Amino acid sequence: MECAAKGSRRRCSGTANRRCGGCAAVYYCSIAHQVSHWSLHKEECGRLKQQMCCVELLNDFPFPFSQEATYKVCEKVETRCSFLDRLGIHLTGIWSRECSCVDSITLLDCLRNERGWSLSSRLCPCKGPLSVLEKQLSNWNDYYEWRGIPLDSPASLLLHWPLTIYHAIQLASAEHLIPETMDELCIHYLGPERELYQLGVFAELHALLPGVQVHIDFVGPAVSHDWDGEIIKLCNYMRCMEAKCSCKSGEGEFSSHTTTDKFSPITLRLHSGYYHDRYRDLTKEFLPDLIIAPNAGIAAYESWSATIDLIKEIEIPAIFSDYCEEASNLAANCINSVTGCSLTIPVQLNPFRQPLAVEDSALLLPCYSNCFLFGV
Repeated sequence: MECAAKGSRRRCSGTANRRCGGCAAVYYCSIAHQVSHWSLHKEECGRLKQQMCCVELLNDFPFPFSQEATYKVCEKVETRCSFLDRLGIHLTGIWSRECSCVDSITLLDCLRNERGWSLSSRLCPCKGPLSVLEKQLSNWNDYYEWRGIPLDSPASLLLHWPLTIYHAIQLASAEHLIPETMDELCIHYLGPERELYQLGVFAELHALLPGVQVHIDFVGPAVSHDWDGEIIKLCNYMRCMEAKCSCKSGEGEFSSHTTTDKFSPITLRLHSGYYHDRYRDLTKEFLPDLIIAPNAGIAAYESWSATIDLIKEIEIPAIFSDYCEEASNLAANCINSVTGCSLTIPVQLNPFRQPLAVEDSALLLPCYSNCFLFGV
């Protein structure tokens, strides 16, 4: 845990083991640092105290591995690496980006290699659903039951990406920001990072949005210039590891636009650069229906100011996520200061957040990928 006053004029004097008695959410390395930081911390201390009361809710998942993935990771009894190793998926295929052990794999390597679930067919949605989705999914229990997957499956560790898109669409529809039913949906997806190496998981949108042609433009500086403009069509669900499973009977899950003209309801396009710089190019073909920015970090990056300005100008609904409630509240303040407008969709817990805690958070609050959602 880092000292909350790290980076101030005085250097940290040692290990940060002095906990704030008010919020119990931050640590300091010394009394001197705690006292000097109070002028800044006093504004957030009360908010953080309230958020610390929701720890059990944040850590509430229906999976048998939840204790290891939440409390034990937060308390450093378990690491993401040891947890993934326990499940047999550490450094394996599409899971290799779920910890910090691998940093040299390229997007080209990811697209060239076999990208399956590395799980048995029992544990993953490698085929279409057995029944039509008749009601809106509200939580992981709903999803797992509908897809016929047992709760001991770790698939949710990756499925939080498409399920967060699904939930964002439901929120936007409930606020009448987009139509309830659509034959075609264009999403501008801002700031992708880890998910660029897990693109196959977005094929689950076949099941979640049946009959809808989905176009997703991934836009961000993490997209390599070499892959700028690349189009990827998801023709099948991501495959399991069993050679004789019926999921192997179709085409591979990835098809480049240069090798096939087969119609695909899920089309991904990659764009390098910031959204406010690329927007005009992106909209030459068609305008977006919805903007989604996962784990945005709006309060942490100055580049968001120009993007928020653009979103206000074009009046396209946008839904953001962040790792914790405090980051989301700070983002809401930033949006208000830039646009002069309040949120259309208030900060709220995402029922489809990733059920594996982020390590080494600056706060003692549990942090999860796509943890909280909010929108304008």
